[in-house]
Amino acid sequence: MNDKIIVQIKTIIEKIRPYLQRDGGDVEFVSFKDGIVYVKMLGACIGCSSIDLTMKDGIEALLLEEVPGVIGVELVEM
Repeated sequence: MNDKIIVQIKTIIEKIRPYLQRDGGDVEFVSFKDGIVYVKMLGACIGCSSIDLTMKDGIEALLLEEVPGVIGVELVEM
């Protein structure tokens, strides 16, 4: 079941990436555990003042709406 969810998550993230890349940023899927999607922000997204807006109103909102089983998105600092 998790494999199917992960495929759905990655598909949504791939749809989001071009918008972030236009502004010099990017997002990368890290993992999915206990309903939480862990992502890493890259490029211009690191340190951007809009990161919270991008995470909650963009990435998290889409994943919550489109992928059953997702209950939240967390940023991973690597």
